[in-house]
Amino acid sequence: MSKVPLTAAGAEALREELTDLKSNQRPRVIQAIAEAREHGDLKENAEYHAAREQQSFIEGRIKDIEGKLSNAQVIDVTQMNADGKVIFGATVELTDLDDDKSVTYKIVGEDEADIKQGLISYSSPLARAIIGKSEGDDVEFEAPGGMREYEIGSVTYI
Repeated sequence: MSKVPLTAAGAEALREELTDLKSNQRPRVIQAIAEAREHGDLKENAEYHAAREQQSFIEGRIKDIEGKLSNAQVIDVTQMNADGKVIFGATVELTDLDDDKSVTYKIVGEDEADIKQGLISYSSPLARAIIGKSEGDDVEFEAPGGMREYEIGSVTYI
C-alpha cells in the first residue's frame, strides 16, 4: 500500500482520537456491556444491543485510525523550504477574480479535509491547480460549478 500524505497536525489529531478511543471510550462501553448483561435476557435487552453496536463502531474506528497512521507520510510544512511556492500543508489566500472575494485554504490530506474549516484535500481540483504556483500567479481550474479563476495572494507555512 502506498503512503498517504498527512499534515503533522492531522497526524496528531488522529493520535489523540486513538488514545481517547482506547483509554476512555473502549473501557466505558465494556462496562456498559457488563452492566447490561446483569439485567438478564440478552435477546430483548436494548441496552446490551446498543452497547454492542457502539463497541463495534469503536473497534472499527480504532482499526481505521491505526491503518491510516501506519500508512501515513507525515509532512511538517514548517520544516520545508518551499521558496514561496504552494505545496502540501501550505495555507493559501486566494482572491476570486470574478467577484473579488478572498478565501483562505490549507492544503491537507484527504482524511483531514473539511471545507467549513478551510481545509481542502490535495487531490481537489483547486489544490491540484494551485500546487507549484507562487504568490501573484493566476490559476484557472474546472470546478463542479464551471470554470473558476483565482489569484494567489499570500502563501504561508504554519
